[in-house]
Parts: sequence; C-alpha cells; structure tokens
Amino acid sequence: MKATRRTILVLAIAAAVPLLQGCATKIKASSLTNPAPTEAFSQYGRIDVKPVAFANGYNGNQAALGKIAENFAKDLGPSAKKWNSGPTNGRTLTVEPVVEQISFKSGAKRVFLGPFAGSSGVLMRVTYRDQNGKVVASPQFFQRAGAMAGGFTMGVHDNLMLNRVAKLASDYTIANYDRAVGGPTGADDAAVAAP
Repeated sequence: MKATRRTILVLAIAAAVPLLQGCATKIKASSLTNPAPTEAFSQYGRIDVKPVAFANGYNGNQAALGKIAENFAKDLGPSAKKWNSGPTNGRTLTVEPVVEQISFKSGAKRVFLGPFAGSSGVLMRVTYRDQNGKVVASPQFFQRAGAMAGGFTMGVHDNLMLNRVAKLASDYTIANYDRAVGGPTGADDAAVAAP
C-alpha cells in the first residue's frame, strides 16, 4: 500500500515539473545594465514627465499599467517638482515611460491556479528626449514574479513586481540628474535574451 502511494506521489511530481518549467515568462531584457545618458538631466531647466503608457498597438493589462503609473509618479514626483521649481534655461527634457511587454497574473488567477498560472513579467522603456526631439537616453527596466513565488503569496509577489519596475525607472532618473551614470535594468542573467 505504501509503495503504491509513493509511486503515485512520484508520478504526480514528475508530471508537475514540466508544467512548472513551462511557466517561465518569455519576456526578456537585452542587458543587465543601462548606459549613461549623453548628459546629466540637471542640464535641463524643465523636466516634463509624460504618463506611463503601453507601446503603440500593444494591448496589455490596464490595471497593472495603472499600478506602474501610480508608483512611478509617487517615486519620481517629489524630485521632479523640486527640479522644476528652479530657474529655467530654455532646455526641456521630456520623459516618456512606455511598457513594451507585460504578463501579469491577477490575484484571482493566483487564488484559483496558484503557480500553474505561470510567471509574471514586465519590460518598460523610458525615453528621455531634449526639446529638439533628440534621444538623450533610452534605458529599459525589467522585473518578474516567478510562478512559485506568485502562487504561494496569492499574487502579492506579482503586485510587488509592478512596484519594483516603477522604482527602477524612477531611480535611474534620479541617479542621472546630477551626473550621467547609467544604472541597472533589474534583469539577471536568466532574464537577458540571447543575442
């Protein structure tokens, strides 16, 4: 009897492993680090931050986009307000945050499917343009929530992913204000697409 139970357990685990391996997100970053902008953002008298949006033609989870936008505004807002309170010099930097890809597993999916709902992932690009439209920087930011972590936290890990990607983007903006230094994408080796 014990051997039968053990056999059933082994077969169940063997069947589940390929399913969980197939749950990894296909969203990838192109590198581990973002290059520095062509000049520090403090060289601009005004910084105009556009709302976070999806890439043209991309149809993603609107609630997840709203959460990223909310966190980006909260993280960057105080600094942008301070920067824009100083004297103007005729130069404006436009900040355009765009979510290029997202796979977000909602709390309801996590409750019903747990880790079998798969991993969540997000890739966001922020383009910084001068007043003439010239690109000063175009860093990307990546985050993911693994299937197992997302499943066992009932979606909390998935929601934290949205906070983290917004924080990476705002941190890059703040870090490159006084000096052009670049910054991390948030990806690890497993999350970087093969060339």
